[in-house]
Amino acid sequence: RRFGDCKDKATLLASMLKELNIDSYHVVINTNRGGVTPATPPHVGSFNHAILAIHLPDTVTDPSLVAVIQHPKLGRLLFFDPTDEVTPFGELHGSLQANYALLVTPGGGELTQLPQLNTSASGTTRVAKLTLDPRGTLSGSVHEVRVGDSAWYQRMTLRYVDKDADRIKVIESMMSHSIGAFQITKASFTNLKQNTLPFGYDWTFVAPDYGKSAGDLLLVRPRVIGSHTSGLLETKEPRKYPVEFEGPHRDTDNFEIKLPAGYTVDELPPPTDVEFSFGSYHSKTEAVGDTLRYTRSVEIKELSIPVSKADDLKKFYRIIASDERNTAVLKPVAH
Repeated sequence: RRFGDCKDKATLLASMLKELNIDSYHVVINTNRGGVTPATPPHVGSFNHAILAIHLPDTVTDPSLVAVIQHPKLGRLLFFDPTDEVTPFGELHGSLQANYALLVTPGGGELTQLPQLNTSASGTTRVAKLTLDPRGTLSGSVHEVRVGDSAWYQRMTLRYVDKDADRIKVIESMMSHSIGAFQITKASFTNLKQNTLPFGYDWTFVAPDYGKSAGDLLLVRPRVIGSHTSGLLETKEPRKYPVEFEGPHRDTDNFEIKLPAGYTVDELPPPTDVEFSFGSYHSKTEAVGDTLRYTRSVEIKELSIPVSKADDLKKFYRIIASDERNTAVLKPVAH
């Protein structure tokens, strides 16, 4: 009938691998990380998904196979979700990473922690080449490259969208969180169905009144698009449970804004550098010739943030929010 649930697909793949003399083992897991921990009383109802652990011979050295652990008895095991049609073979969706699962072996079930991938395996790299005119209108192009879970979400969003106009809405929604008024003039994407390749967006836009006049000065926010802050912890009630991130990731931005004719930089925002065990954030704004350049990186390294670190996480988000609001001041060139 050409359909099946996770148990069907894991069992089918296990049967096919057996015909090739490749051992594999069922793995049952809760897709909500933290739903099962070593302290959780064992109960089959705690799990809601089934995947597979595939034994890798020592001769297999493919560097793309990263979702691997070394089991003391079973050797190298590659975790693979046969139900996930978008994540490349050899990787794992973020919700399964660093998550506890029941590895079903001939000798019985073993609670096993799945691997966590490197932060470079997931994230967005965004580069923008923009121009600001004397009236404050910002225009130019944006190029995005997404890998890992970042690519997964875009492919899942677009997989059943057929009209180009509807596909552009994804970009419009993303930009609307950062810019009040804008018009996308051209947009395209790459590698929608080529899951082993990075997913990409390219678009051009015009945003009137992006630069704000203050007397003879122009105020410009160097962080043009994209936000990494969160109000999750801005509540009166104290946090009772850990904060769970979807997966590790590293995002980078590089925005270049060509200054309007007759203007030069008067003031720049200070750089931001913050490091916690769970993540880091670095940003810098520079004047390079007639160009305003903003670069930043944000990295999430730990997936489960305990209550004891909630205040640090709140501080982390507040620092990011402050940086994202900062403006540069442009002044007329003296004659």
